[in-house]
Amino acid sequence: MQTQTLGNSDLSITPIGFGSWAIGGPEWAYGWGAQDDREGIEAIHRALDLGVNWIDTAAVYGLGHSEELVARALDGWSGSRPYVFTKCGQRWDEQRRVRRSLRAASVRKECEESLRRLRAEAIDLYQIHWPTDDPAENEEGWSTMAELQREGKVRWIGLSNWNVEQMEMARRIAPITSLQPPYSLIDRAIEQEILPFCKREGIGVIAYSPMGSGLLTGAMTRERAAALPENDWRRRDPEFQEPKLSHTLTLVETLREIGSRHGRSPGEVAIAWTLRRPEVTGAIVGGRSAKQVEGTIGAQDFRLTPGEIAEIERMIG
Repeated sequence: MQTQTLGNSDLSITPIGFGSWAIGGPEWAYGWGAQDDREGIEAIHRALDLGVNWIDTAAVYGLGHSEELVARALDGWSGSRPYVFTKCGQRWDEQRRVRRSLRAASVRKECEESLRRLRAEAIDLYQIHWPTDDPAENEEGWSTMAELQREGKVRWIGLSNWNVEQMEMARRIAPITSLQPPYSLIDRAIEQEILPFCKREGIGVIAYSPMGSGLLTGAMTRERAAALPENDWRRRDPEFQEPKLSHTLTLVETLREIGSRHGRSPGEVAIAWTLRRPEVTGAIVGGRSAKQVEGTIGAQDFRLTPGEIAEIERMIG
């Protein structure tokens, strides 16, 4: 499988990484509904079977459960160990209320807890999940990340959901290995400023939600969107409601048509569209079962033609 170096690191990653947000389970505000742990582990194993060499998770996914599940999956895996990326900066209390914190003591505590849950000696890529509203606190958090790297507890450090101004501050403290932003056919906000900045500064980009949290897979329908359970965060997302839903489902039919020419799914076309940008080192693709993984993994070696990209661009305007 072809790989690319992530930013300034020695991590050579496959075009797709396994995203473990959904398999974390429903026990927090941004869960995806009920999840079977056995199926989640099978999904990780299937992704690794098919050549994926990195897993992305976060402490807050399932309030620690996703990291624990990743560790269980790797304990039962006999092949080469993949890179494991995780994130900090979102803490929860006994009532499962989540708040952002980038104070030094908090970041350090989160790192130790993630190392314990992952059963790891060091984290391959440690990322700040979200910035806070306080620039000084963001600076404190990033400075602490650099200290953890120097101490060997994390190998490389990156950011998620930070804008250019915030990254400018961070890079004055320590080099940024990567940025993890949302990027898909229905969320193109990073194209104007963030992607050019990352290219100029040599920052790797690992895009999340390239299939729009399931909207672009070809499996979502109006009926399914309306029937999402109460403990699935997508039920509250405007993208899953009208009028946006109908527009996206029309776009999916174009993806389906293009995919049918190559024996590919709409989701694989959507991922390939995200990977068309040279600034994007890799895309995080979640899977709640081995079957879901098999339906998207082909995007690793699928590339759209210029004509097909233009066809998609005409649809999204």
